[in-house]
Amino acid sequence: MSKPEFTAGLNIAMKIPKAQYEATVAFYRDTLGFEVKEDDVSYAPTVSRTHSVRFGPNTLWLDCVDNYGRPDLWLQLHTDDLDAAASKLADIGIHPCDEVEPLENLDSRTHWIKNPAGVIHLLAESR
Repeated sequence: MSKPEFTAGLNIAMKIPKAQYEATVAFYRDTLGFEVKEDDVSYAPTVSRTHSVRFGPNTLWLDCVDNYGRPDLWLQLHTDDLDAAASKLADIGIHPCDEVEPLENLDSRTHWIKNPAGVIHLLAESR
């Protein structure tokens, strides 16, 4: 099995409780003056609304999650070999947790994982 390479992705997702969603979108749009655009959420059944924000070289996704009680931050990683990466991570006790947010209609192979502190990462294969 090859040794996988990991690189940072350009997407950051902020999962926001419904009660705080509008104020959070307004903070980035009205207070900070960032360009904020509402986007399609059909790919993520646990997200009821989403807005994208250009955040330097990254995209910050403001995801409204109706059943959340507190906000959460999710990050994206890339690997050149998803199978080798999953195996390497399993060796240290980190296993896919794809149930956190089923994804549909993606063009790449992915797994959700959690780092040792519990922060969720989307691990996507990019070739």
